[in-house]
Amino acid sequence: MTSRLRLFFFLALLIFCATLRAVQAEDATPVEDDGKLRIVVFGAHPDDAEYKAGGVAAMWAKLGHHVKLVSVTNGDIGHWKMSGGALAKRRTEESRRVAEKLGVTSEVLDIHDGELLPTLENRKTITRVIRRWKADLVISHRPWDYHPDHRYVGVLVQDAAFMVTVPFFCPDTPHLKDNPVFMYSSDRFQKPYPFEADIAVSIDDVFEQKIDAVLELVSQNAEGGAGGSQSRLDRIPRDPKLWREQLRKQWVRRQGGEANKYREALIRRYGAERGKAVQFAEAFEFCEYGRRPSPAELKKLFPFFNE
Repeated sequence: MTSRLRLFFFLALLIFCATLRAVQAEDATPVEDDGKLRIVVFGAHPDDAEYKAGGVAAMWAKLGHHVKLVSVTNGDIGHWKMSGGALAKRRTEESRRVAEKLGVTSEVLDIHDGELLPTLENRKTITRVIRRWKADLVISHRPWDYHPDHRYVGVLVQDAAFMVTVPFFCPDTPHLKDNPVFMYSSDRFQKPYPFEADIAVSIDDVFEQKIDAVLELVSQNAEGGAGGSQSRLDRIPRDPKLWREQLRKQWVRRQGGEANKYREALIRRYGAERGKAVQFAEAFEFCEYGRRPSPAELKKLFPFFNE
């Protein structure tokens, strides 16, 4: 490689990093205190928060509440054919488009995919994100999962659950006077204990909107992410309508399965008649850290049950 070519790649990398930092700085701007809820959902990669809570995020947004979907890593190895800065930039843009369709905000942190660790530096990063958003509710993975990045997102968010209120921890970012409510998104892992749905939300009214949003995650759902292949890509219908219908069938099974699995939780919140009729759902479990909401506060955090 010639020196001129090396210089070109070096300058391109600097421009990309500067752009990414600028996007993150813009996303870090706190929302105004307008009396609306402020929710932040953490996922390990630029698709996890969207998949786990995209429906309920759209519902909050429709009511004027503020939701941020945060990817704690940049997803730069989450593909079978490409990697590095180009993939990170692509996945950041995919997440931005998903958020736009859901009516929420997106932020992708510049941490390498597959290399997330529960370090003090990363604990401070998560603490700052929660503080800047002035979160009332924080959702993350549970700290038991197949992927180390998922597990450590859960650990980091748990570790931040108390520190967000400590004035001299990260004193450069104003601490929260009230500890948020912390919750986990659903998963299928059984040990050390299985996920328990304290809250299950019907997303029937926004199901099609969620499908249209996750369609933007082309690198993951069409190309297969790290587990994809050219043969898989070749099987994807070229007609956008056919591809949407194929993807929709996958999500009918996924969100329909969630509704059936957590039917009792739906009935508890919606009543027997409506709870039994729910087709698609997203479910969440309370974390014992953070604030424990009263029944009245729970109705405020999840206003969909009052409709």
